[in-house]
Amino acid sequence: METILTVSGLHKKFRKVHAVNNVSFEIQKGNVYGILGPNGSGKSTTLGIILNVVNKTEGSYSWFGGKAQTHEALKKVGAIIERPNFYPYMTAYDNLKLVCKIKGTPLTKIQEKLELVGLWERKDSKFKTFSLGMKQRLAIASALLNDPEILILDEPTNGLDPQGIRQIRDLITQIAAQGTTILLASHLLDEVEKVCTHAVVLRKGVILYTGTVQGMISNEGFFELASDDNDKLTALLSAHAAVDKLEMTDGKIMVYLKQPLEAGALNHYLFTNGICLNHLVKRTHSLEEEFIKLTGNQN
Repeated sequence: METILTVSGLHKKFRKVHAVNNVSFEIQKGNVYGILGPNGSGKSTTLGIILNVVNKTEGSYSWFGGKAQTHEALKKVGAIIERPNFYPYMTAYDNLKLVCKIKGTPLTKIQEKLELVGLWERKDSKFKTFSLGMKQRLAIASALLNDPEILILDEPTNGLDPQGIRQIRDLITQIAAQGTTILLASHLLDEVEKVCTHAVVLRKGVILYTGTVQGMISNEGFFELASDDNDKLTALLSAHAAVDKLEMTDGKIMVYLKQPLEAGALNHYLFTNGICLNHLVKRTHSLEEEFIKLTGNQN
């Protein structure tokens, strides 16, 4: 799989603040990556460094396997790292026309990108009349004009109402489905869980996790069980090789696993040993639970 971006041992210090502390990760083509962390975790600083607008203190990064210098590589990158900033009294079309001239992109791309973000019918409306969500979608259209290989978004749904958030999430999914690699920074767990395939979790500039979103939340999960004889049920569960630990909550037994176990196999094991369940639910840990677990152990 082609590597779009490699970040190795990146550091950024602002006097006494170590904003980015030994950050390393890779972005592979065709995935949607989320840099996840609370405000002040170093997400935006990391994006600023790789986009060559913030100077690094130490470490390195390379685009597209280091085959091109950063300024050349960035021509294949689309990015929105600040609030959308267009001329308020110009129309959406004319604003994008100006961007095309700056980027050397054919004007024929304007209709294609405005249709993609759902703004073609508002092409002749002035930017100042747009809602915040429409402004964000216009900014995404602008970043896509040169058909970049990767789109970088910093807090893309910040300040939007629920409808605007839904529209941006759907748009990100649609863009990714067309083959564009996406890297977004967010403090919203729900956002990352719904649209990202991979996550980099940061806290106070330090990476706590890097890998797939599913890998972060799909530890073996847990069962929620109950029967008419919970004492016998507990004894049988404790003897099962796949069971890690048990907890009793509101009359139900939480069964945490250390290896894969399907609900049917567990039910069969208990039934053949004389237990009929009256409650069986298999659950997975949410990204929120895993995130709190990770960040809660950090001072």
